[in-house]
Amino acid sequence: MNSSGGESAQPLRFVERLRQEAAEPPSPPATGAATKETQIIAIYGKGGIGKSFTLANLSYMMAQQGKKVLLIGCDPKSDTTSLLFGGKACPTIIETSSRLKLAGQAVSIGDVCFKRDGVFAMELGGPEVGRGCGGRGIIHGFETLEKLGFHDWGFDYVLLDFLGDVVCGGFGLPIARDMCQKVIVVGSNDLQSLYVANNVCSAVEYFRKLGGNVGVAGLVINKDDGTGEAQAFAAAAGIPVLAAIPANEEIRRKSASYEIIGRPEGTWGPLFAQLATAVGEAPPVRPRPLTQDGLLGLFSGDTVGRDVVLQPATDFDMLGRQTLEKKSLEVVYDTV
Repeated sequence: MNSSGGESAQPLRFVERLRQEAAEPPSPPATGAATKETQIIAIYGKGGIGKSFTLANLSYMMAQQGKKVLLIGCDPKSDTTSLLFGGKACPTIIETSSRLKLAGQAVSIGDVCFKRDGVFAMELGGPEVGRGCGGRGIIHGFETLEKLGFHDWGFDYVLLDFLGDVVCGGFGLPIARDMCQKVIVVGSNDLQSLYVANNVCSAVEYFRKLGGNVGVAGLVINKDDGTGEAQAFAAAAGIPVLAAIPANEEIRRKSASYEIIGRPEGTWGPLFAQLATAVGEAPPVRPRPLTQDGLLGLFSGDTVGRDVVLQPATDFDMLGRQTLEKKSLEVVYDTV
């Protein structure tokens, strides 16, 4: 009898310990500079917001400052390296590994990694539309990188360009698996881009609660027209603004023609030099994601239609006639 009682008490004590651990608050985020020799930084943003433009120019400026930089495009559109290489698309890891595998050959670094003016770059790639999961392509790409010795390459910075408005697990890989030390979000003064930025902050906070260590280093405001919504979002979410790139016709035109403007001697050199410094020095912090109402509150009522009142639909709306209320067949027993 005593043995049986002891055995039943063991699971109870184990369950109690699990409950105590679950009730403990998550560890505070790191507030100092990243301790690893290589800073791995994941950059997220809504499609079309200009993160690939920002990253191509940022990586170029970092290289001109004497840093060893690797830029990895993780967006199936493969537009990051296209901008860096003046419009030329480089072979992606996914298509190259598939082609060589069919030929019975192994992938080498020279097959997938290319360089320009000190910047090393590669594209993970992705499947054609309707022919596979983009997130799975990301996972396959990183598995290939690890086989090539990714963790021993000794870069100062590895910048990962991720599509932020896709919620597939593959695109959340750096956050979920602590593959990067910090995240940077690119947004603008529009609701959709800040919605995506807020989702990224929510993902970081979610994985922090599960024991993760990734933090948000800050927000880059692109196409800044001075209306201030992105600044207000950053303040509410508790993250710094690393740089504000203005809405400028020259920038738009040069970006559309695949020109790098982040050159030390150029008009926009000081802006990207400041951004490069801020990206390197900004500590990863724990964000405060906004609620949907909090996000909408950053914009005027005319912009988001906050005067709309939700009206419940009726049976008449659906059927074109009134329906009789049917009596419930539920049996209710009187309690004694």
